[in-house]
This record gives sequence, C-alpha cells and structure tokens, in this order.
Amino acid sequence: MDLDLLLKPVKILITGANGQVGTALQLQGENESFFNVIPLDKSKLDITDSEQINELLAQHLPDYVINCAAFDHIDEAEHKSETCYAVNTEGVEKLALACGDLNIPMFHLSTDYVFDGHYASGYTEDDEVAPLGVYADSKWQGEERLRQLLPKHIILRVSWLFSEQGNNFVLRTLEAARQSKVLEAVSDRRGCPTSAADVARVILAMLKQIHNGADAWGTYHYCGAEITNRYDFCKEILIAAGNYENFEVEKMVPISSKDYVTEAQRPNTSILICKKLLSVFGIRQKPWRQELQWLMRIIYNQQK
Repeated sequence: MDLDLLLKPVKILITGANGQVGTALQLQGENESFFNVIPLDKSKLDITDSEQINELLAQHLPDYVINCAAFDHIDEAEHKSETCYAVNTEGVEKLALACGDLNIPMFHLSTDYVFDGHYASGYTEDDEVAPLGVYADSKWQGEERLRQLLPKHIILRVSWLFSEQGNNFVLRTLEAARQSKVLEAVSDRRGCPTSAADVARVILAMLKQIHNGADAWGTYHYCGAEITNRYDFCKEILIAAGNYENFEVEKMVPISSKDYVTEAQRPNTSILICKKLLSVFGIRQKPWRQELQWLMRIIYNQQK
C-alpha cells in the first residue's frame, strides 16, 4: 500500500458545524493529525438545497460526511412542521443521495425521541420506535431515508445533550437559577445526560475503526453513564456551578410532567442501552457527572 495514502489525513465534512456536536467535532478533529476537518454551518451548506450539497461535496470530495445539521426546536416544530421535515427528513435524504452518487459513507446524528418512553428499562437499537411529535417523527423518517438510500451509514442516537452553547438543559437551568428563588423541575422523566464533547469523542472513535476496515455499519445508541431524572440533574448542575457562582435559588421543587405543559409531547423514559456500541466498537460510556464538571470549568473560564 502507498505510504502517502496511509499518512494522508482522513477528510471529514461536518454539516451543522456550529451546533453542539458539530462544534465539539470540529474542535476535537482539528486537534488530531488523523483528520482533515471541513466544518460547514448553515450559512455555508444548507442541507435542504440539493444543488448546494452536490456542489460542495464535489468540490471537497470528503472521505466521510458527518451530518449534525437538524431542526431541533422541539416545541416550535409542532407549528413549523414543514421546515422541520425539510431539514430532518428531506435534508437527510438529499445528503444520502449525494453521498451515494460519490460513494461517500455518512454518519448521522439522531435522537432518543424516536421512542415514546414507555419502556422503563430503556431502549435498544432493535426496539420498536413510536415518535410522539413532529420533531421526533421527522428524525425517525430521516433515519429511514438514510437506511434506504445509503448502505454505508452510521446512525448514532443520543439523549439529553448538553454543552457550553445552544439551547440545552444545563444552560437553561443556570439562567433560571440566576433569576428565580424557587426552581421547579420534572422528577418523573428519566434519562442519561450526555455531553456533546463525549458524543464527538465517540463518533471520531467509530470513524477511525470504520476507516481501518471495521464492517460495522448500522444504528447505535450512546448516552452518558448513570440514569437520573430532570430534577436530580438540575440539582447536580447547581452543585457543580456553585463552585463558581452564587445563585438566587433558595428552594427546588420537584413537579410531575403532567404539571409541566409543553406543545410537544416528550418521552418519560429516555434511557438508551449502549451494549451494541460496546460489543462492536469497544466504546464505553463516560460518566456524565465527570463531563458536567469539565463543562463548568469551560463555561466559567470563558466568562473570565
């Protein structure tokens, strides 16, 4: 084999590169000589535009496409369904078609929301899906289009994402704690918080093995280790952040999901079982508490 080919960095094109996972992928990928990263946010690549997709893929000819682009405003999706499906379903289809034409494998980020949350023990990749709302259904339909059109694909479902940016539960909790003396949080929704940086670690580890010959295409689950609920997660966030900041909160109140009305239904159990990822790729779950502590250092160092 040509030594130059062995030493040549693997070119990865990231869509949605300014989102939570896209940003983490860019940061981690650029720190490794193994990768040549092409980060494209929506201003550079709109995945609803077939012509733009074809043009940019032909221009860059990446070894892999990692799709992190998504319409992920869950409640807003209920009254912006056309936009939601255009990105999460049709956009994935357009990417898959373009990748197929150029024989480029594709990694795609999906969600625990494809399940209705009725299995208290959690979900494997083989469990039947039952999306509850527009966002959830659009993500499921996107998965199906990818499966039908591009055999060489990885779908990675993740849950309860958090990072130093975007509209996530950690940042919303910190903002609420700065403004309110009483903080309410749902205590009967269970899941596994997952840092975007940890997801990026997993994707890049999978990609290395695939590139080195692992024939392991298909659907996988990943989430942080240890099950919790929104109320307890909220408490852990305030404890971790309390090392850096004093908050207004004097009392926390657990409430039922029935008392927390949202436009879109949400699964009460968002536990993803990750045994397949461990058995196929040897990738273990990281404790989310460790990731949360690391995130706080990042957030408060940025503020300084």
